[in-house]
Amino acid sequence: MDDLKKHGMFSLNELITTDLTSAKEFYGEMFGWTFTETKTIYGNPYLVVHKEETMVGGMMLKDGNVPDDVMPCWDPYVTVADVETSAKRVEKLGGEVILPPTDIPNVGRFCVIKDPQGIRN
Repeated sequence: MDDLKKHGMFSLNELITTDLTSAKEFYGEMFGWTFTETKTIYGNPYLVVHKEETMVGGMMLKDGNVPDDVMPCWDPYVTVADVETSAKRVEKLGGEVILPPTDIPNVGRFCVIKDPQGIRN
């Protein structure tokens, strides 16, 4: 089994930015990343990030993809065995579900949570 698909493993890092072109130029030059453009679930441009043949992350514009109160940031994804069960567990452990379990077409399901210290993931 691929390690990134195990419960509790970080599986993706996604940049939420206000300037996709500048981010692509900066990180491409900095790390030698290449990019494939697709669309987000909202129909906006989305960049899949590659290092050589390996997908290492994604990049998307803040506007049109996330709520206004979300600051530009790197947003990590953690794999869970079951999104609904994990969302219920977040609340039992004192966290908060910010975005309930949602489908990402052709990818899977995700939710956005905030831990008891207020850190969003």
